[in-house]
Amino acid sequence: MPRNNTFDFAFDFPEQARVLTEKNVQQASAAYGQFLDAMTQTMGMWWTALPANEMTSDFKAVQEQAVRFAKQNSVAAFQFATSLANARNVQDVLGLQTHYAQTQMRTYALQAQELGKLLVEALQKRR
Repeated sequence: MPRNNTFDFAFDFPEQARVLTEKNVQQASAAYGQFLDAMTQTMGMWWTALPANEMTSDFKAVQEQAVRFAKQNSVAAFQFATSLANARNVQDVLGLQTHYAQTQMRTYALQAQELGKLLVEALQKRR
């Protein structure tokens, strides 16, 4: 109920729900890790089927960096999910979400800059 134009978030998440959620996050993380490993192996086979030259080498570097970023971002997302699973109440959730969103926005901006730089370098070599 509203009290002095604020909300009282005194609700605590049950310990059993937190434990179950954390276990589910760990299982999802492991499954996603296996998926990324399979994807990386598939992409590696695809790249070996292409003719080896400077152009494919440059764009392979861009793709490999993008995969590294995807892995970093997935690790951050699963760490965030684990943190959420351990949140005791709604206030904890809101604080964790704010921190994660701010951190990831900075990370995405830096990653986009780096990928852009790699792409420009690869394209400039083509001229």
